[in-house]
Amino acid sequence: MADEIDVHLGRRLRRRRRLLGLTQQEVAESCGVRFQQIQKYECAANRMSAARIWQLAEVLQAPVSYFYDGFAEARAQALIRGGDESGEIFTRKETRDLVRAYYQLGERPRRRLLDLAKSLNGEIEG
Repeated sequence: MADEIDVHLGRRLRRRRRLLGLTQQEVAESCGVRFQQIQKYECAANRMSAARIWQLAEVLQAPVSYFYDGFAEARAQALIRGGDESGEIFTRKETRDLVRAYYQLGERPRRRLLDLAKSLNGEIEG
């Protein structure tokens, strides 16, 4: 049975791959493995080594820490709810499209857009 951390790592891998619009095949080719191996990582059937996480971080243009982000919080919430974190918002096409468009912007427009979003969020909450 898959360990909680393996499930979390697999979800983070799938989420980042989808946000970048990459197929399992494309990620696999970049890592020198078959796409079935990426499938197994994503569903936590196989564990990822530290070296593989490093390689995936490079391919997916993310820091290694990305894969572990939110694990402690997700685990705590899962214990409270008696279930686990679904991350449904990241499976929506609208979210993926927004993130892709965001990363197509240059650094300065991205920063300005982020600042705008944060300021709008403050207006809604306040």
